[in-house]
Amino acid sequence: MASTHSNFDPLQADLKALKGKIPLIGLTGGIGSGKTVVSNLLGELGAGVIDTDLISHQITAPGGKAIPLIAKTFGSDFIDPQGALNRPKMRTLVFEDPNARHTLEQITHPLIQQETAKQAFEIANSGTPYLVFVVPLLVESGYWVKLIDYLVVVDCPEETQIQRVMHRNNMTHLEVENILKAQTSRNARLAAANAVIENEGSLDRLKSEVLNLHQQLLKI
Repeated sequence: MASTHSNFDPLQADLKALKGKIPLIGLTGGIGSGKTVVSNLLGELGAGVIDTDLISHQITAPGGKAIPLIAKTFGSDFIDPQGALNRPKMRTLVFEDPNARHTLEQITHPLIQQETAKQAFEIANSGTPYLVFVVPLLVESGYWVKLIDYLVVVDCPEETQIQRVMHRNNMTHLEVENILKAQTSRNARLAAANAVIENEGSLDRLKSEVLNLHQQLLKI
């Protein structure tokens, strides 16, 4: 599941050592907004990208660090035949039971925090001009909001998000709507943004927007 906001104090303390030494950029947006496409484009331009959602998937993939404790805590039926987290089953559970969500976060967050900090320090030492932290629920997180120097929001209409996720994840309209309801509102993200990337047009237009953003970030 995606990185969220609980228990981020250890991560914040570690990453604070980078404050003032390299610009720390937060990149967020609702599910299906196109965060990965934008972060990949920034990476191609030379940014150092750390994707907390990707890390979350890595630790819950077959052989991932979180798998043994998830199986022990929730039962082996929450692990799929390939040895990965059974994400549809877990998604249903955490939407129905907030306690289950909290328990899952207690397992995954420390591992996500550890790997995020590890990657950030390694990339910062590589000479990259700035770090981009891709965090799906960044605006909901008081810790991330305090840590970053600049917030970029990837935005598109809600119905566009729904259609993209239905196509990408083979989910129903209602399932995607429920995920959107669990995230902060589009208006709240936009209100918190230092910069907004509109991702509803062509790839060429998006590339142009991202290039302009990159040039802005180089000036921070």
